Amino acid sequence: MYARPTVTRSLQQCLSGNRRLFASTVQHKQAQLPAAFEERVSQALDGMRTAGTFKTERVIATPQRAAIQVQGSSTNVLNFCANNYLGLADHPQVVERASEYLHKWGNGLSSVRFICGTQSIHKDLEDQISQFYGSGRDTILYASCFDANAGVFESLLTENDAIISDALNHASIIDGVRLCKAKRFRYANGDARDLDRQLQKASEAGCPVKMVVTDGVFSMDGVVAPLRDICDVVEKHGAVLLVDDAHATGFVGETGRGTGEYWGVLDRVHLVNSTLGKALGGASGGYTVGNPLLVSLLRNTSRPYLFSNTLAPSVVGAAAAALDLVSNAETRTPLLRQLWANAELFRTRMTDAGFTLAGKDHAIIPVMLGDARVASQMADALLRRGIYVIGFSFPVVPRDRARIRVQLSAAHSTEHVNRAVDAFIEVGRELNVI
Repeated sequence: MYARPTVTRSLQQCLSGNRRLFASTVQHKQAQLPAAFEERVSQALDGMRTAGTFKTERVIATPQRAAIQVQGSSTNVLNFCANNYLGLADHPQVVERASEYLHKWGNGLSSVRFICGTQSIHKDLEDQISQFYGSGRDTILYASCFDANAGVFESLLTENDAIISDALNHASIIDGVRLCKAKRFRYANGDARDLDRQLQKASEAGCPVKMVVTDGVFSMDGVVAPLRDICDVVEKHGAVLLVDDAHATGFVGETGRGTGEYWGVLDRVHLVNSTLGKALGGASGGYTVGNPLLVSLLRNTSRPYLFSNTLAPSVVGAAAAALDLVSNAETRTPLLRQLWANAELFRTRMTDAGFTLAGKDHAIIPVMLGDARVASQMADALLRRGIYVIGFSFPVVPRDRARIRVQLSAAHSTEHVNRAVDAFIEVGRELNVI
């Protein structure tokens, strides 16, 4: 037994002084903005409030699941706006593996991958993702799919090359394209004929490498990109195809391999960018998987990879467990069966009730309303009836195309879906939507 150290009066005074010093530092006032800038920002925010596009964040007081509790409410509500397509965000095996990795491998690496931030579990997860898609591929992990999109174009293309991007691609693709000096071409959403025209223009401009990029699923519309037609055009022009499959990985396609599998063209797609933060456990993390030569170049030049901390071990463990569940037919099949039954039930009943719906063959089913205020009012009214959804409006979607994007999950029961539709019908009649 060690003797308990004696705290002298002078040490007590020193500690007390340090506490006072710390307390004084945290009371410093925030720096004042320049008046003109402050006024401009205030006017912009006021304009959003007037237009009904100002976004507030509801605070959830439970784990992410089908039935959640919103802070300030004593009752649960049904969540129909999460990307938790397979219900794995709180799956016991996913949570247990995350906890196991946390305790075994620590909270984090405090480093980027190429310095001292690569553990065996990171290489294992990259191998697991590569094998999930099929032989002959390699994978590079990112902090998010946004980072994967931010890093891919600048790393692989030069100012002489061309990017041909779908007009409705995700914001992360748009931002990634902006970081690259390659020539830019844009084709109409899902239009293979226009893609053909834009690729021809890129060829006429003398671009030696032409990269076509598309969302696999357009998440605001619930529309699956026509990859078979796109592949035909890409191959005709000797181009490279990159697909962002964030809203498809794990649940679209017969075995959850995404839109490439859905269309039977997985072996014709050069690169797939996707996420670990939606169907595959719901936490964070993203990746690029595909041609090993391209992945090797990304490891050496992709700035979000080179200058961002590696994935936390708990996130790696959760993603590995989610991939195990998706890769196993015994666990995957009932999840997919429930998810698609839920989507069919919701779409059928809502259509019969007179709502205008967008999308097809996906768990994202947008309820089209047009007016941003109506979308916001409907979302609030549905929350009061125990249905948690969010209204989407400009600038997330085009002006006058406001909607409530409903997202079905395998975690929803048939009763959950019917309760949601019943609430939509009641509110829709009150607001003269139907």
